[in-house]
Amino acid sequence: MKKVFAILLAVSLMIGLSACGNKPAESKPKIGILQFAPHASLDDCYNGILKGLESKGFTKDTAVIEFVNGMGDSETNRLAAENFVSQGFNIIIAIATPSAMPAYAAAKDAKIPVVFSAVSDPVGAGLVQSLENPGTIATGTTDNVNYDAQLQMIRAFQPDAKRIGILYTTSEANSITQLAEYEKRAGNYGFEIVSKGVTDATEIAAGIQALLQEGVDCINNLTDNNVVNNFSVVTQATDPLGIPCYGSEIQQVAEYGCIASESLDYVALGVTTGEMAAEILNGRDPAGYPVSVVKDSFPCYSSANLNKLNISLPDTYKNAKDTSKD
Repeated sequence: MKKVFAILLAVSLMIGLSACGNKPAESKPKIGILQFAPHASLDDCYNGILKGLESKGFTKDTAVIEFVNGMGDSETNRLAAENFVSQGFNIIIAIATPSAMPAYAAAKDAKIPVVFSAVSDPVGAGLVQSLENPGTIATGTTDNVNYDAQLQMIRAFQPDAKRIGILYTTSEANSITQLAEYEKRAGNYGFEIVSKGVTDATEIAAGIQALLQEGVDCINNLTDNNVVNNFSVVTQATDPLGIPCYGSEIQQVAEYGCIASESLDYVALGVTTGEMAAEILNGRDPAGYPVSVVKDSFPCYSSANLNKLNISLPDTYKNAKDTSKD
């Protein structure tokens, strides 16, 4: 089914789907936006990107803005990126590492700028030479998890916990980077990290069972696109055992069953990405445009998910955002 979708996508892109407004499409800059998969935090990025572009004068009346959701399929993302290049788009905005990497691979020889959003380790992904001086056709925003605040949160919610389980996808560079950061810091908070790598969605059920068999006290989720897209498989295994899951951003708490998170604002991340893309469309060179590192975070929790697992809200988080009341 995914192959059929990818073929249909390629055909539709070659036909040229988007052209809005009264001016001829040829006179407008062509902006391609590629999102890896349909999940809440990436959707927030996309909405923020549109706001950022609009704030700089790039709307559907003044530009050709074409959006493709890769539906979590690597081949679909690759085809979409290649079609943006073959159609002569002026810029590609890629949301999440598994979209940014094929976009960069497709665009680099054509020297079409790529502006990425929600990429945790753009250096490790091979998109830039450094955060301060990208040195390539790519730049963008990175969603740098607040690791210490997240570990502090888990300790507050579970004072006696010892083992944190982390499920990650071995092909996602962002997940490997985040796992290493948690392993480096966990001992400072009295935790041991127990990790299990998976290659695709079909291994998630077995992966979470392996972590539970290791006797983990909780699950700490990463910004792992594969795992997030299939997170119901995780909570179906953990909820009956009363094992809490912690998210890496607010939507994992509000919509996916996690009890709490030290979260980034992904709409704001997208706004910054859109503004950067606009500057590049106006002539700024991405090679010398530093990657924007988002560091600020805020705590959030779900009273509904806490009640479901009979977990009390620590006093130190009484003023945190309760997603159940939105």
